[in-house]
Amino acid sequence: MSLIDKIKYKFKTGSIIEKLIYINIGVFAFTLLITVLQGLYKGQTGFVIQWFSLDDNFSNLLTKPWTIVSYGFLHSGFIHLLFNMIGLYFIGNLFIQYFTQKQALNFYILGTVFGGIFYLFSQNYFPLFEGNSSRLVGASAGVSAIFIGLATYMPNYQINIRFIGFVKVWHLAAIWLAFDLIGLIGPNAGGSFSHLGGALFGFLYVNQASNKKIDLLGSLFSLFKRKEKPLQTVYKSKNKKASPKTKAPNQKQIDAILDKISKSGYDTLTKAEKEFLFKQGKK
Repeated sequence: MSLIDKIKYKFKTGSIIEKLIYINIGVFAFTLLITVLQGLYKGQTGFVIQWFSLDDNFSNLLTKPWTIVSYGFLHSGFIHLLFNMIGLYFIGNLFIQYFTQKQALNFYILGTVFGGIFYLFSQNYFPLFEGNSSRLVGASAGVSAIFIGLATYMPNYQINIRFIGFVKVWHLAAIWLAFDLIGLIGPNAGGSFSHLGGALFGFLYVNQASNKKIDLLGSLFSLFKRKEKPLQTVYKSKNKKASPKTKAPNQKQIDAILDKISKSGYDTLTKAEKEFLFKQGKK
């Protein structure tokens, strides 16, 4: 199997998070190749960036409407790409443990859109940016939407970080947002505004859905409507019975423990709960 075939196979069989990472890397490589070729022929450099990044001028959005999404797949350099893809890999894979892959894609795309809207608003409203011209690129707004959405849904879930120990998701989200708030007057202020736009989308949608099924692509306006179906998660208990109206005491205890695991992690269980779950698993 050739390298190209291996890449095709990995892309075909990978999760939506892996597909997004492959697409971002592929777009970066293509952009780099085009830039090098244009430079060799003394052509105009940055052709891809000019046509697919998000310009700070509202009028340019009317002529290039796709840029409100396409900017989320472009990066200004290798380090920029690397950090965004590392964040997307770890946060995204945790997200799809509890939500569907379609929901992950929707959060990424719509978080990118909201981030772009916040960027445009900031560049055209605040005096700080008067007389300046900029373009927005990067996957950070989409990653922020996924991360803050996850932290809103299960804030007390604990992640084991090497050399630090267990840290709650909401603590990490607070640090994430703090850096963006500080960056609002920094050299990458436009990027920080876009990150906060994506984060706000993730928070508002999960908070509004509040244990209700997420169907993002149905309508953007559904952000402000209450859903009728429960928020869908990927995890399902193998021990769940056919659909009895009254659950046995053991089943109720199992469900309570599984719910605790989904929200806070297995390591938060007491010794008695772990032993009970182990004994039930052997039956």
